[in-house]
Amino acid sequence: MFVVLQTLVMPKVNFERLLFNTPRILWHVVFWLVYILFFTVVYGSFEEDYVKQLYIQLTDAYVQIPATYLVLYVLMPRYLFKDKIGGFFAYLSLVIFVFSALIWVNYSQLQHDWFWPNDEHDPPFWNWGKVFKNTTKIYPVVFLGIVAKWFKYWYQQQKTTQKLAEEKLQAELKFLKAQVHPHFLFNTLNNLYALTLKKSKDAPEVVLKLSDLLNYMLYDCSADRILLEKEVKLLKDYIDLEKIRYGDRLTVNMSVSGSLSGIKLSPLLILPFVENAFKHGVSEALDESWINIDLSVSKENLTLKVENSKSILESDQDRFDYKKGIGLTNVKRRLQILYLEAYELNIHESSDSFLVVLKLSHKGQ
Repeated sequence: MFVVLQTLVMPKVNFERLLFNTPRILWHVVFWLVYILFFTVVYGSFEEDYVKQLYIQLTDAYVQIPATYLVLYVLMPRYLFKDKIGGFFAYLSLVIFVFSALIWVNYSQLQHDWFWPNDEHDPPFWNWGKVFKNTTKIYPVVFLGIVAKWFKYWYQQQKTTQKLAEEKLQAELKFLKAQVHPHFLFNTLNNLYALTLKKSKDAPEVVLKLSDLLNYMLYDCSADRILLEKEVKLLKDYIDLEKIRYGDRLTVNMSVSGSLSGIKLSPLLILPFVENAFKHGVSEALDESWINIDLSVSKENLTLKVENSKSILESDQDRFDYKKGIGLTNVKRRLQILYLEAYELNIHESSDSFLVVLKLSHKGQ
C-alpha cells in the first residue's frame, strides 16, 4: 500500500537528467563534503572530538584534492581513455606516493603542532614507513574519483554509440526506402510506355493512377508509419495498372479479411512482394498466368500470402532472381530493422508456383 501511495504522490525522477544536467561543481562540492564528514565521524568517535577531527580532515583535503584532480583531469584523459593502461598505472602509483609524502610532511610540519601541541616527541621531517602508511589517505579518495569518472565516461560512450547506431539505422532505412521508389517507378513507367506504343485507350487511366501513386510516395511515404488502409489502396491501384498491361492472360485474385482500421505499418512494406509476383509470375511460356493475394488482419497480427504461377521452363537464375531481387532483398532488410523478431517471412516453391508468406505483429507499431 505504501509503494502504491508513494508512486501516486512522489513525482517520477529522471535520474539521467539529474546526474548530467546538475552543475558539475555542485556534485564535486557534495562529494567532498560527504567524504570529509564521513571520516570526521569515523575518526572523531575515537576521541569524541568531532570538531578537532573535522579540522584534521580539512587540512588533509588540501593534499587529497589536488591529487584526485590530477588523476581525473590529467592522467585519465591522457592515458586511461586512450588505452595507455601501463602508463596510467605507472603515473598513478607515482602520484599516490608523492602525495602520500606530502600528507606526512603536512602532518609533521603543521598538523602535529596545531592539534597535538603537548606532544613532546616531534615527528621527523621524513619517515619512509609513515609515508607508505599514509597512502591510505590518498588512494581511497583517488579510486573513488576514478570510479565515478569512469562510470560517467562509460555511460556517455554508451549513449554516443547508441545514438550513432540509431542514426546509422535511420540512414539505412531511408536508403532502402529510396531504393524501393525508383524500382517501383521504373516498372510502372515501363507499363505506361507499352500502352502508349499500342495507343491504348487505357493510357489516360494509367496516367491518373500513376499520379495517385506518385502522390502517395512523395508525401505519405515520408512518414515512418502509414495506415494499412492506404497501403491496401496502393496495392489495388498497382494491380489495376498491371491488369491493364497484361490483359486477359493474367488472372489476379485479391482478398482482404479483418479490420484495417487504425493499423499502421512501414510504407511500401507489402508492395515489393506483390510487385515481385507480377515480375516473375507472368510468363510468356504460360497461356494463363495467375496471382493470388490474401491479406488477413487480426487484433495483433498481419498475414500476407502472395502466390504466383511459375513456368516449368523456369531457370535456376530465374529462381535466384525471384528470391534475391532488389525488391525482396530491400524489404527483408527493412523487416529486420523495423520488426526485429516480430515477423516471419517464408518463401515456398512448388513445381508450378512460388508462395511468399509474411507474418508480422502490428501491435505497438
